[in-house]
Amino acid sequence: MNDTDALLLGGIRTPFSRFGGALRSVASVNLAAFAMREALERTGVPAGEVAEVYDGVSMPSEEALDGSIPARVAMLRAGLPDHTLSLTLDRACCSSMTAIQLAARVIKGGEADVILAGGAENMGRAAFLMSPEIRWGFRRGELALKDPLASPGEDIGGKPVAVDAGEVAVEYGVSREDADDWALGSHQRYFDALRAGFYDDEIVPFDDGQARLDHDEGPRPDSSAEKLAQLKPVMGSPIVTPGNAPGLDTGACFVVVVSRRYAAQHGLAALARIVSAGSIARAPREIAVAPAPALQRALSQLGLDVMALDRIEINEAFACVPLVSARVLADGDAQREREILNKTNVNGGAVAIGHPTGASGARLALTLARDLRRRGGGRGGAAICGGLGQADALVLETE
Repeated sequence: MNDTDALLLGGIRTPFSRFGGALRSVASVNLAAFAMREALERTGVPAGEVAEVYDGVSMPSEEALDGSIPARVAMLRAGLPDHTLSLTLDRACCSSMTAIQLAARVIKGGEADVILAGGAENMGRAAFLMSPEIRWGFRRGELALKDPLASPGEDIGGKPVAVDAGEVAVEYGVSREDADDWALGSHQRYFDALRAGFYDDEIVPFDDGQARLDHDEGPRPDSSAEKLAQLKPVMGSPIVTPGNAPGLDTGACFVVVVSRRYAAQHGLAALARIVSAGSIARAPREIAVAPAPALQRALSQLGLDVMALDRIEINEAFACVPLVSARVLADGDAQREREILNKTNVNGGAVAIGHPTGASGARLALTLARDLRRRGGGRGGAAICGGLGQADALVLETE
C-alpha cells in the first residue's frame, strides 16, 4: 500500500437516452455538470477539494454549440470553484476511460489527491457542418451540409466503422449469428441485473426542469433471436445490424478518483483500486481487435494473464467487439475463450444499455468496480476501443 495509490471512490451515471429520446435537447455540458454534482454528492467529497476535472468528449460539432472548452463550461455549471483546473479529452469512444487513466497517473505521481473524471455525449445533438468558406462570402453554386453522424470513421479509415468491425470480425471467424446471439444475451443480462437491483446505485434520474428520464431507454425487453435475424446489415457491413450495435445515444458518467491518503484522512471506503492501465493503437480498421492488446498491456504491468481476472468489461461498440477481443485474448484456446466470455459484461453491455461515446469508458469502469464490490471482491479489467484502432484499458482490484 502507498499513500498515493489511486482509488476509484465512487460515481454515478445518468440514464442513457436513445437517439431522439427524452434527453435529445440537453447539451452534453449540462449532462456532464449534472453527473459531476451527483458524483461528488454520492461520494461525500466537497467540490472545493477537487484539484482537477477531466471531461471526455467525442462529438466536437455538438460540444462547440456551448463553447470550445466543454470541461471548463461543465465544471462551472456544476458549481465547482472557478480556481479548479479542467481538461477536455477527446480519444473518441475511449475518452472518459482516458480521463480516468490520467487521473490515476496524476494521483500516483503525488500531484493531486482528488480528481473528477468522466465524460458526456449527446450524439443526436451533433450539429450539421457547413464549408468554412461561407465565412468569406459565397457567390455561386450550392451550399452543402455535412452530417458528422453519416458514416463515422470513413474520413480516416476509408470505410464506416460498422463495415470495418464487421469485416474484421468475419476474418476472425465471428458470424452474423454469433453477433446476434451476443446482442440478445446483452439485453437478457441487462434485465436480469436490473431486476436484481444492480443498477439502483449506479443510475441517478435526470431532471433539469424540462427534460426528465429515470431509466435507460435503449434496452429492449422484447428482443428475440427471430427479430434480430430479420434486420438487414447497415452501410454494407457483412454482419453489423441495428440489432447487434448500440444506438447513437445520450448520457453522462463521472467518477471520483482519490489518493489512498485522502481516503484514509476522511474515513472514506473506495469501490476499488486502479492498479494498472494500458493504451494501444493499431490499424484504423482493427477496432474490434483493439481492446484485447490494451487489456494485455495493462495486465503485463502486473505480470498477470487475462485468466487472473474475475470480471471483464469490453465495450460493445458492436456486439462483435467482445467476441473478437475474447478470441484474441484466448489465443486459439476454445475453452479459454468460453471462460473469458462467461465473465464478460455479465450485467449487459452497450448494445442494450447504450453508447454515448464520451461517457462509455467511465461507465465501464464504474460498472466493473461496483460489480467487483457486489461479488465480495476480486480483480477485473475494462477495455474500450475508439478513435479508429485505438483502445484503453484499466485493471481494478477491490480491497
